[in-house]
Amino acid sequence: MKIFLWILIFLGTFSIMEFMAWFTHKYVMHGFLWSLHKDHHHKDHDSWWERNDFFFIFYAAVSMSLFYTGANGWWYGYALGFGILAYGIAYFLVHDIFIHQRFKLFRNANNWYAKGVRRAHKIHHKHLGKSDGECFGMLFVPFKYFKK
Repeated sequence: MKIFLWILIFLGTFSIMEFMAWFTHKYVMHGFLWSLHKDHHHKDHDSWWERNDFFFIFYAAVSMSLFYTGANGWWYGYALGFGILAYGIAYFLVHDIFIHQRFKLFRNANNWYAKGVRRAHKIHHKHLGKSDGECFGMLFVPFKYFKK
């Protein structure tokens, strides 16, 4: 029973992280911390590193903190930490590697899901300012982006 609960917490955490990514992206990154996110929209830097990458570090620190709580007797910490880690890996693969090609992998992915996610992200980046943005999610985007 404990393993079933662990898997349920892990999957729930992974799913909730999509909402957290959307919320953080819309209200924090395009809000009071726009100064950290704006270089991701403008590409006005010469480095592979973007200030926007601090958001990744924040969620990695939360995940590691939960691993620490798991190692110190609160077993839910592992399930929560691995759920955040798994979402972070999925986000990195989809956003940084597939969409933005920070590494030249998955360049030929052309199925309906890949096209929809890529189209939604392209629409998001069409807006260069912090306001008037749309499509702040990553793995689950509105159905309209999957239509031909």
